[in-house]
Amino acid sequence: MSAPEFELPDSPPPPLGERMPGRHLRRVEPPAPPARSMRLLRAERDALENAVLEGKPEANARMRAQGKRTARERLELLLDTGSFTELEMFRRHQARGLKVDETRPHSDGVVVGSGTIDGRRVFVYAQDFTICGGSLGAAHAAKIHKVMDLALAAGAPIVALNDSGGARIQEGVLSLDGYGGIFRRQVEASGVIPQISVVLGPCAGGAAYSPALADFTFMVRDTANMYLTGPDVVAAVTGERVTHAELGGADVHATRSGVATFVHDDEDSCFEDVRYLLSLLPANNLETAPAGPTQGAVDDVRPALADIVPVEPNQPYDMRSVVAEIVDDEDYLEVHENWAANVLCAFGRVDGEVVGIVGNQPLVLAGVLDAAAAQKAARFVRFCDAFAIPLVTLVDVPGFLPGTEQEYAGVIRHGAKLLYAYCEASVPRIQVIVRKAYGGAYIVMDSRSIGADLALAWPTNEIAVMGAAGAVDILFRKELAAAPDPETLRDTLRAEYADQLTHPYYAAEHGLVDDIIDPTKTRAAIARGLAMLRTKRKQAPRRKHGNIPL
Repeated sequence: MSAPEFELPDSPPPPLGERMPGRHLRRVEPPAPPARSMRLLRAERDALENAVLEGKPEANARMRAQGKRTARERLELLLDTGSFTELEMFRRHQARGLKVDETRPHSDGVVVGSGTIDGRRVFVYAQDFTICGGSLGAAHAAKIHKVMDLALAAGAPIVALNDSGGARIQEGVLSLDGYGGIFRRQVEASGVIPQISVVLGPCAGGAAYSPALADFTFMVRDTANMYLTGPDVVAAVTGERVTHAELGGADVHATRSGVATFVHDDEDSCFEDVRYLLSLLPANNLETAPAGPTQGAVDDVRPALADIVPVEPNQPYDMRSVVAEIVDDEDYLEVHENWAANVLCAFGRVDGEVVGIVGNQPLVLAGVLDAAAAQKAARFVRFCDAFAIPLVTLVDVPGFLPGTEQEYAGVIRHGAKLLYAYCEASVPRIQVIVRKAYGGAYIVMDSRSIGADLALAWPTNEIAVMGAAGAVDILFRKELAAAPDPETLRDTLRAEYADQLTHPYYAAEHGLVDDIIDPTKTRAAIARGLAMLRTKRKQAPRRKHGNIPL
């Protein structure tokens, strides 16, 4: 309350020469503050909310000039219209000290809450680069922790929109502690709810571990980059000069490191695919993926399948064409399309049921398995198994890629990851041997011996330790060296080997293949197999966890 003021009374002054009578000061009270009312409080609250929602116009303009949207604009694009419920909008940091933003902006650089995508519940957080560069401090992290805890409790997917300068240096170890809390929660949620990370700007230092821990990572070209140490540090330590894009751009992570699952040219197409992916996934590990309408697949005949795959084992073709004929409406979503392309991983539906598809890709390296392909397929298999998505494996594999480079890269260890993933998987598993299946690669590609529930093969299949040519050269090396006409003998021995050991029915005769099917009826056979295995249950052994060869 302000101090009282005083003024003289309004009486006229006395005549000249007369004594001024005593005058008394009159107390004047300050104007009373406006009375508190619900109307006033609501107006103040609405004004503050509008200011937070609108943000700083100049900062928003800079974002749009870079081809980026603001955090709230991104959420509007991702979620169903009007479905978003924001949490902790008015939270502010409590830090004091060196270079701390004394204005303490509300929301502290991250928007968190929940909404729906196609009517299904999801939880989200979107980092706001216009506030403190989206950097993560204690309050910022606490908001993310809260929404992650809610997502796990509600059994709903969580989507993270990353656009941050990294740890807030001014808050010291509290920032690092905040990241640790995020990572711990991601591990707790792994295999329980789907986790999707979308990188829309910088994601550097410890922050990069969050997308790496997610089930699927999306990146947008030209605006997104992700690395543990930036170009300046790299130059200082190693002398190597590299740009942000060359070090950790979207294409680098999509083609070389394998960190990025999907890459898009713009945010619109990126969010469209995020929504599409979620439409194929269950909300949590206790639910099944959303089913589509049945399409009579159990009686479906696809004549094109008889022409796609050449009979000759060394002729290339696109395994995507086979996948398109098997799934409903030729509609599927390929995962890690540009990394380790010699193996194909995709989600699709067969007669309405979501399945995970793994297949060798003869167009790339003849479909051989190598270290990267084994890692890619193993992680995909483990995700499908965690969320009760049946697996269909399309086999056309000549073996593992030979050479010192692969051996030094640990192809044995990485191949064991895929072997482990399939052996551990308890979901319905159907193997289809499209053409050749040689050596250890045949075993690893979900063979009957490691637990496939149903093994089918086309009449073109060749299952053996190796092809006839290689086998004959090893088995009959001495005979060929001593023969007067080695080429004629070699041809005779190859034909004999193929006739005895690699003909299409050899594996079926020994119970390693359930049926040799007409290729045109592959979709029907898979649909019937899935229907047969729909109620499959497998009790896991009692143990804390296995020790996968990481």
